[in-house]
Amino acid sequence: MDADTGRPAGTGRRGELDALRALVVLGLVFFHTALVFSPDDDFYVKNPQTTGAVTVLAGFGVVWAMPMLFLVAGLGARHSIRRRGAAGFARERLLRLGVPLVFGTVVLCPLPQWLRLRAADPGYDEPYGRFWPRFLTVRPDLADFPFVLEGDHFETGHLWFVVLLLAFCLLLAPVAGPLASAAGRVVPALGRHPVLLLLPALPLAAVNALLGMEEGFAGWNRWAYLLFLLYGFGLGDDERVRALTRRAAASAGVLGLLLFAATAPGFVAGDDPFTAWTPSALFTRAAFGAAGWCWVLALLGLLDRPRNGTSGAPDTTAGAGVGPLRGRLHGSRRYGRYLALAALPLYVLHQPAVVAFAYGVVGWSAPMAVKYVVIVAASLSVVLAVYEYGVRRTRLTRFLFGMRPRPRPRPTTAPTRPGPSRPPAS
Repeated sequence: MDADTGRPAGTGRRGELDALRALVVLGLVFFHTALVFSPDDDFYVKNPQTTGAVTVLAGFGVVWAMPMLFLVAGLGARHSIRRRGAAGFARERLLRLGVPLVFGTVVLCPLPQWLRLRAADPGYDEPYGRFWPRFLTVRPDLADFPFVLEGDHFETGHLWFVVLLLAFCLLLAPVAGPLASAAGRVVPALGRHPVLLLLPALPLAAVNALLGMEEGFAGWNRWAYLLFLLYGFGLGDDERVRALTRRAAASAGVLGLLLFAATAPGFVAGDDPFTAWTPSALFTRAAFGAAGWCWVLALLGLLDRPRNGTSGAPDTTAGAGVGPLRGRLHGSRRYGRYLALAALPLYVLHQPAVVAFAYGVVGWSAPMAVKYVVIVAASLSVVLAVYEYGVRRTRLTRFLFGMRPRPRPRPTTAPTRPGPSRPPAS
């Protein structure tokens, strides 16, 4: 989730990937706020009244949103390894992901846990300064790899995504060369048989069905996310695959909708769909995994369309209104670039803000819709303001949130006026 992501060699920046990344990260504010009103999820702070509609609506997001982030990260990894080599890629990811992970875990993650205790027990009055060292009291637990630390109150919280992404990148680095070569041999077969683009759905279905779905990781098994990253690394950077994806997008989207609809009985009325071993639960998990791949494929193809003035397409904006149109296009690209660079800091910041505002709002005697809007609006305002004025403007805060230093402005030299001509010396 950094500036490299989505910039394959020779194809220019892929704006649709910036848009998807920004959409997912900002959408998490809406998603996690919705969990305050969900009857099923064990969120930090809960509203006294809940509604099952939240669970249904959340399902439409979890089936594709976090998988998309891992797939786009895999595409970025391919580009980064090509530029830096495997060792340079590993060092870069340790710096850009490891530093914000440690900073966020130590500084930001204790707050939601402390507010959880206060929300659950009105008599709990332990000061935050006394709770903080208890949160950081940890012991090793290699059985839950890659979450290798455990404590009575310790958690990485929403930063599970960063933990998994960092671990997967370090696992990928030493085998990146053979994987890239293998992917190069697969692509010609895809050209002859485009239906093979749907085959990645089968391993995803198997992983989710056999290893179980994990509620803490947005309903997916953690190792399914590794498959999405590997698919992005192996296939997402090839122009032939992109062309096939564009052609298959509509069919994949329809198939994904059918598979997702088929999970409804298992989630609504069946046995525990996350861990049970009944035929209904196994089918539900498998259909969910396959639907996720179809939706990711459909979104990639539908958004990867040639645009006027880009990717070599002819500019058809000549004539009346060309100035305003170009201005709007430039403005949208500028905001897209801004949000693309902000994605990781906004991700790190968003959940503590949502929990803090929810803690103050759920006690209001107001309709759920009003509370929801207030929490979302306040959280978005705060995280965007903190990013703009507290993160992106100094070298230290950019480093702590995984951003590269701001490029130094190039010195400009005033043009020199030619002096009066002189006759050549004799």
